[in-house]
Amino acid sequence: MLDQLKAEVLRANLDLVRCGLVTLTWGNVSGIDRATRSIVIKPSGVPYESMTLQDMVVVDLDGMVIDGPLRPSSDTPAHLELYKGFPSIGGIVHTHSAYATMFAQACREIPCLGTTHADHFNGPVPVTRFLTEEEVREGYERRTGQVILERFAGLSATDTPAALVAGHAPFVWGRNAADAVQNSLILERIAQMALGSLQLNPGLPALPAHIQEKHYQRKHGPHAYYGQTRSEG
Repeated sequence: MLDQLKAEVLRANLDLVRCGLVTLTWGNVSGIDRATRSIVIKPSGVPYESMTLQDMVVVDLDGMVIDGPLRPSSDTPAHLELYKGFPSIGGIVHTHSAYATMFAQACREIPCLGTTHADHFNGPVPVTRFLTEEEVREGYERRTGQVILERFAGLSATDTPAALVAGHAPFVWGRNAADAVQNSLILERIAQMALGSLQLNPGLPALPAHIQEKHYQRKHGPHAYYGQTRSEG
């Protein structure tokens, strides 16, 4: 089971490069096996072009390394907090992709300005507060995960599978590692579209709520009809 998860997480990390979402080693993907409470994550600082299956690191939910010769990503504690706080998710991506990071650095949520956004994120992509000096000093990465969970009080991690950490960058999640990468790519594209739209029309309002709701529900709601059903050829 973990061999399969390692292969999925390696492939997802390499997909970050293929999708143009990372520069150098600025990013990581993890996946979780809920049955064994084991997380597979990219090793810290290892270039993508040389990364192999054997480099993948397995940790438990307490952050203890249980398999792998290398140190796990320095962002591992943030991943662990999200897995514990969002029990429905199976994969997490952290990148410094350019457009989403611009919004994070500007401390501005990504507003839902069009149907492309509404097809995938139910409402604006939220931004956290800044971490305090004490939080940075005492477990910075763990506190990064916690500040995301704090921001999501009253929000659905399923409906909005991403957060912008103020002054930092996005964290994105999904059903598994591959789904989290797809959501990360979508996030980057809607951030780019939002920035361009606001430059063209600085006073642009959010997409009307009834259009947002229609587009999200037709793909993700209980009566979704976008795409094909299993019985259709």
